[in-house]
Amino acid sequence: MAIVTWVPDDLLGTAGAAVAPTRNGSLSISDSYRFLNDGKVVLLAEKSGAGACTATVVTPATLRGLAVADPTYTVPATTGDVACGPFDPATCNDSSGYCSVTFSEITGLTAAVLRLP
Repeated sequence: MAIVTWVPDDLLGTAGAAVAPTRNGSLSISDSYRFLNDGKVVLLAEKSGAGACTATVVTPATLRGLAVADPTYTVPATTGDVACGPFDPATCNDSSGYCSVTFSEITGLTAAVLRLP
C-alpha cells in the first residue's frame, strides 16, 4: 500500500479567473491518497466507469477515547460527479496536517483537490 500525496489547486477567488483542476487518474484501491488540509479543501471525484465507488476520508481523531467514524461519500457509476468537503482539520488531519482518502472502486475514476480562497 502506497501513500500518494496530492497538491491542491488553489482557486483564486477573482471574478473571471478559472482554474482547471488537476485530475488524478490511474488510481489504485490498495493506495491511500493524502493532501495538506487547512479546512478549505474539497475533493472532486468523477466516475466514468461501471460500478459505484465509495470514497472514505480517514479520521484519526478520537473523542473521549472513541474513534470518530470515517465519513464516506458515494460516487455513482458512469455519470457520477461529486464534491466532498471541506474537511475539519481537527477531525480529519493526521499529526502532519494531511487528510487521507481511500477509494473502493477505481474503474474510470478521477479525483482532484481544490483549495477554496
